[in-house]
Amino acid sequence: VPREYLSIHPENCNNKEKYREKVMASRDIHLVGSIPLADAAEVFSMVAGKLGSYCKRLPDGETGDRLTWIRWQDHVFRDHPQLEAIESAGDYRNATAVVQSAAGTKKMAHTTWWQIKEGVVPEDLKMRSLGYADCAIASYEEFKRQKAAGVIPAETRFLAAIPSPFNVLNSAIAPRDRIRVEPAYEAQMRREIDQIAAAIPHNELAIQWDNAHDMQAFEGARQSYFPFHQDGIADRLIKFGDYVPADIELGYHFCYGSFGGKHFVEPVNMAPMVDLANRLAEGVRRSVEFIHMPVPIERDDDAYFQALTDLNLKPETELYLGLIHDKDGLDGTRRRMATADKYVNDYGISTECGFGRRPAHTVESLLDIHVAAAE
Repeated sequence: VPREYLSIHPENCNNKEKYREKVMASRDIHLVGSIPLADAAEVFSMVAGKLGSYCKRLPDGETGDRLTWIRWQDHVFRDHPQLEAIESAGDYRNATAVVQSAAGTKKMAHTTWWQIKEGVVPEDLKMRSLGYADCAIASYEEFKRQKAAGVIPAETRFLAAIPSPFNVLNSAIAPRDRIRVEPAYEAQMRREIDQIAAAIPHNELAIQWDNAHDMQAFEGARQSYFPFHQDGIADRLIKFGDYVPADIELGYHFCYGSFGGKHFVEPVNMAPMVDLANRLAEGVRRSVEFIHMPVPIERDDDAYFQALTDLNLKPETELYLGLIHDKDGLDGTRRRMATADKYVNDYGISTECGFGRRPAHTVESLLDIHVAAAE
């Protein structure tokens, strides 16, 4: 939505058809996070050069080890004096993310869990640095340099995309200890947010909570380590939303995974995402600036989008629909947008997940689809 129309509502416009034409004239673009380029410098220069002011927030691409998303958090637990490694039994078998064991059976790719060592009291557990603050602070220095050089538009914010604690705990920690490790990991995450907030000017920063395991468990497709899973997931996301200082932009990326470029589980429709978004809109005490929801490539049908009519976001919250897919390009994107337009028109556009699980040489052409669709 063009910035000059963000505060205009159709009921206040004398010519409602003209209003709709202007709102539909262009779309803001959102990048979820990961971009498989060499480093943050290359990400910022390429994305800013391609997208310009269409993109309000620039991520650093989560390059290097972070392209493995939550897998890189193994460094937090490996050789930890209060934890020990055990072989993972595998929560799930997923055809797009498997390894072959000696016995010939397939397991999930993450084959190690960590548990609390015998004799260690959970209340005494301390987490070492997670690395999110260090990476964000280092990337911001490059962001600041490129903004000063005029490469990045002056109004653009730096986006720090961080998996919610539930994702890491639900993957890396042995099931019986997830609830016992959670307080220590959450405490360290709060320290990392404090460090980011202390080092980066708040008016240049946005923090996005990535919610993959959260969304899958909310829908009942993945286990959670607490009862009343929907309430527990929403409460945790509300708690960490409120922890972000109010003058830093806050967003949530709902996700269904992208193992091998395919969702862990395909959403049946948008109803669970709308449910969770409404819980956040009601529960988070500070403002929520944006929420991102994915759209599978084959879903251009009314049944998928219809639940958006029940979406009850606050006026300041931008909705981004992840309906861009390079496999069917601009035509497929426009087809999905045409259906979405029946149920909501004030939304931005995005891919359904990060770019991290794709070859680097495909990034430029994918960004070109973003611009063409936005225009």
